[in-house]
Amino acid sequence: MSTDRVEEAERAEETGGVAAEGVATMAATANAVRYYSVAPGVRLNVRRGPGTAYGIVRVLPEGARIPIYCQTPGTNVSGPFGTSNIWDNIDDGEFVADAYVQTGSDGYVRPRCS
Repeated sequence: MSTDRVEEAERAEETGGVAAEGVATMAATANAVRYYSVAPGVRLNVRRGPGTAYGIVRVLPEGARIPIYCQTPGTNVSGPFGTSNIWDNIDDGEFVADAYVQTGSDGYVRPRCS
């Protein structure tokens, strides 16, 4: 956010103005869900929980792009993007191994699931 926008937001907060709403909208946009690509040529199992012991809910087709709402530790899995115990929550009760998702990081890229 530019210095001008920060100053505008501070003035708006002091006066109860509308600019504070714009800052809140900008913060919400920064936290917006991003979509990530599944590894090329992979049909990825979607599981009921963060581990290989959980049942398979469905299988994502090759070339799928997925949202990641939050991430949590689980079973260690080796895939095209390394070995990781991070699991990505892609829908209510649906998780995929992060080692198969191109997030551009070896660590967490989204908040931890609660």
